[in-house]
Amino acid sequence: MKSLNWFSLLSVLLITLLLQGCEPAKDDTRVQEVLLQGKTMGTTFTIKVFVPIEKMQSMNLYSEVTDVLAQVNQSMSTYIPDSEISLFNQSRTTTPFQISDDFRTVVAESIRLGKSTQTLDVTMGPLIDLWGFGPDKHPVNIPADDLIKEIQKRIGVDKLTLTEQGLAKSIPDLEISFSAIAKGYGIDKVAMLLEQKNLTNYMVEIGGELRLSGKKANGDEWVIAIEEPDPTLDERVIHKRLKPGTIAVATSGDYRIYYQLDGQTFAHIISPVTGKPIIQDLVSVTVLSPSAMTADGIATALLAMGTEQAKMYVETNNIPAYLISKTEQGLATYSSPAFAPYL
Repeated sequence: MKSLNWFSLLSVLLITLLLQGCEPAKDDTRVQEVLLQGKTMGTTFTIKVFVPIEKMQSMNLYSEVTDVLAQVNQSMSTYIPDSEISLFNQSRTTTPFQISDDFRTVVAESIRLGKSTQTLDVTMGPLIDLWGFGPDKHPVNIPADDLIKEIQKRIGVDKLTLTEQGLAKSIPDLEISFSAIAKGYGIDKVAMLLEQKNLTNYMVEIGGELRLSGKKANGDEWVIAIEEPDPTLDERVIHKRLKPGTIAVATSGDYRIYYQLDGQTFAHIISPVTGKPIIQDLVSVTVLSPSAMTADGIATALLAMGTEQAKMYVETNNIPAYLISKTEQGLATYSSPAFAPYL
């Protein structure tokens, strides 16, 4: 009888140990890399996020991420007839137009950057369309100067007023386009979603713009590459690799999106001053900022400035920026003082 009790006790202990072995440890710190990919804003998105194993089953990240991006697109895409921005553009009144919180955030930053840089102008939608970089096809003929000047009279962020009631325009047919800033805002919104779930190790990319946070599961830092700005290359070549840490990265260039007409090459960056595509020595700009929206907007603005003006702007405003310019001797590079630590 005594031996039977010992046998029963040992059996109970063995079963208990086996059950404990089947349960995950309460302090389990293992993570799973989750890869999310899809289409948004006329381009693609790629998201890598490291999720604790214990949270995997309770999350439906893909659905939540695509919902966030769909909301941004529905608000800011000029390709959607009933989007928020399309309805604003279609309105022909100078009274405040009621807008969402997302729209308010983007238009406020657009006005701020527009006034600061003088080269980022979200009201240039008609000019972008005129030159064939919007929903319309490339023009058959080079637009006439008189037509360009007529359109220029109807643009300018100074003609936008943000009030508690909404967004007002001083010219009834004024139109806006967030093509230079909306992707960045979409990235920021996804990053906010992840951080609300206490997911702080991630990489969010939309159309080549990035926002990075934390590190990979093995402790390695995120590594990004700046592309060699040469459209004649058959394959994309890495110009420089960076480990920027937790920050957003935006690169703008005029070497990929362009067309030729009447023997001339027209790039997709339009100058609000001339009303024409830029012809500059600056071919690639990379900007770092805590906000992908801000980095996206500044990169576009710098490209339209040209090398010397861009250098002055980033130095005056302490902006981390890396510029690549074309010279008679080949490509020349410049790192702003604020960018130096990232090299």
